[in-house]
Amino acid sequence: MPVRERIKALLAQENITMKELARLLSEKTGNKYSLQSISHRMLRGTLSFNEVEIITEILGYEIEIKKVYK
Repeated sequence: MPVRERIKALLAQENITMKELARLLSEKTGNKYSLQSISHRMLRGTLSFNEVEIITEILGYEIEIKKVYK
């Protein structure tokens, strides 16, 4: 599942709008994020890993990286 879809699913689960996410992200990072900028970056797939980490933290989640054994 693309990051965009995962973030949208988490937003729905937590009952947080994209506009609210942009506000919270701006507060947390000190950088200006708008609904439009977040939407476009998610659509283009240009969110940085750091931004995704911060978004998941805002939503109360964490990213876990596991070694895949084949």
